[in-house]
Amino acid sequence: MRDTDDIGSNPTDNPALSDLIAARFSRRAALGGGLAAATVGFLGGGVLTAAAAEAGSAGSDRDKGKPHQLLGFAEVPTSTADTVVVPEGYTYDVLIPWGTPLLSSGPAWKKDGSNTAAEQAQQVGMHHDGMHFFPQGGGWDGPRRGLLVVNHEYIDQVLLNPDGATPMTAEKVAKALAAHGVTVIQIRLENGKWSPVDSRYNRRITGATPVAFSGPVSLKHPELTSNNPPLGTLNNCAHGVTPWGTYLACEENWNGYFGTDDASWTPTVLESRYGVTRAGFGYNWHKADARFDLAVNRKELNRFGWVVEIDPFNPRSTPVKRTALGRIKHEGATVTEHNGRVVVYTGDDENREYLYKFVGTSSWKRLLSQGKSPLDHGTLYVAQFNGDGSGTWLPVVWGSGPLTTAGGWADQADVLIRARQAADALGATKLDRPEWVAVHPHTKDVFVTLTNGSAGPTPVNPRATNIYGHILRFRETGHDNTATTFSWDIFAFAGDPAYQPEGQFVPETQPLFGSPDGLWVDPDGRLWIETDISNSSQNLASRKYDRIGNNALLAADPSTGEIRRFLTGPRGCEITGLITTPDQETMFVNIQHPGEATTAWGSPTVDNPRAVSNWPEFDPTGRPRAATVVIRKIDGGKIGT
Repeated sequence: MRDTDDIGSNPTDNPALSDLIAARFSRRAALGGGLAAATVGFLGGGVLTAAAAEAGSAGSDRDKGKPHQLLGFAEVPTSTADTVVVPEGYTYDVLIPWGTPLLSSGPAWKKDGSNTAAEQAQQVGMHHDGMHFFPQGGGWDGPRRGLLVVNHEYIDQVLLNPDGATPMTAEKVAKALAAHGVTVIQIRLENGKWSPVDSRYNRRITGATPVAFSGPVSLKHPELTSNNPPLGTLNNCAHGVTPWGTYLACEENWNGYFGTDDASWTPTVLESRYGVTRAGFGYNWHKADARFDLAVNRKELNRFGWVVEIDPFNPRSTPVKRTALGRIKHEGATVTEHNGRVVVYTGDDENREYLYKFVGTSSWKRLLSQGKSPLDHGTLYVAQFNGDGSGTWLPVVWGSGPLTTAGGWADQADVLIRARQAADALGATKLDRPEWVAVHPHTKDVFVTLTNGSAGPTPVNPRATNIYGHILRFRETGHDNTATTFSWDIFAFAGDPAYQPEGQFVPETQPLFGSPDGLWVDPDGRLWIETDISNSSQNLASRKYDRIGNNALLAADPSTGEIRRFLTGPRGCEITGLITTPDQETMFVNIQHPGEATTAWGSPTVDNPRAVSNWPEFDPTGRPRAATVVIRKIDGGKIGT
């Protein structure tokens, strides 16, 4: 994600998760369990043994009656090199870097950044993030051909244009919009190598693509009134995939694209709650395009902050913003189901914000057969964590609790547009930047990355500040993801045990990592963890990150807690986006923003865009490019074994 100071915009005194963790850890220590008991948590013992048994039943390369080791690769060391490092016995290739033409006849990438906006709209976008592989065909060919759908979270204006961000022009805004959004591109494995192919499915959804709205909030709502038709999706971070085969792109830091030079403009309470300011993130699009000027087109920003459904197999379809899932800074939209009812988990990625889930009203198949979207019919909830390890899902529903007309809430559309304020009123628990969510395919346990934050310190908090982040795990009551109660604990603390007290709960045997972000549990039960250490902290002793190195991809065994480092990335990058083919013999991973400005390595400039990184081409006259990498075992076999 964009490297900003995550101060947050939550003004409430709702309980913070750090306070609850502190209370639990203090209670365990007082009972005599000490640190060992504290780190095992509520999912120890037989529960995890059962999970391991379930995961073990999936493979054929293990001896009967013997425990299966999920993590079979040799761990790679930390790295500060400007390259991708994978384990011994593995290899990687670069696939669809920023600027790759969607069709072989399309405009070629220009390494000086001089592609036009119209050309960029026909090329793969910038800063790859969430991603999914949709296989095409069945049988032996299924894992070898499919559609890769990739989010493009944001842009670096110094690298995007030959002359950088100044002066801002309408053409630069148009090119930036074209570099955002989503890429759908067909890829195929031939002669041992993956590559894009020309296909009628190949297309771009950008910041200027026509979109539709569905659910309780319609375009007729006065808060969505704008001077232009509904256009585009911005800051698409993580994603989701529905059982009916569509892709969910999630709008995260959309507030940063809007600004104004009108000194008389001041934010409303609603705008302040979403972090809207006159300067935004400094993109300055408002100077060249009135669509992004807060004083001219104020309600345009309310058209962002939604989950966007895209049908990758229908290139003529219009992306739809599903408003029943609420308006927040969606990190992702992880989908599972129980008894046919769809469940969507989504974190609001900002310091001291909340975790939500949406539960469908009835079977998604039944709703589709009635011509209804399963994402339009259901209940939105927000999580409340209790100090005893229990939790409750609070309905974010008009008429529930304080969300009444008397309380100042007009209807459900009002609740969804002001979802953060509704969660405030309900007493949801503030979290340290809730990001990706992953659901274990066998146990249905839910994992959530809390990247870092400042909900503490408290006198009894194991960490004075959460500079490294941790991974939360919870289990819905009855293993039912539609339940309204759950039990929670901590799966792992990130960090460096050499630094106290922040690294206090990190075992000496655990590989060093920080700021966990992306998560995915593969079909065998491996929990894959991607990191997003801020470029203002990466590799710096002053930030207690000097031993951790560049961002990385790690794998964990949920049954034992063992973690191994699988991959390290080039300088300035984030590791994000992760999926395998159905046979698990190919893994796709995104390398986002290599070469971005860092405190440790410097900043790219118009004259020297290679100041931090020159990955992946190392062209002496080129520039760094975000890209998807393809990882395979040299001798074949499942990734991670």
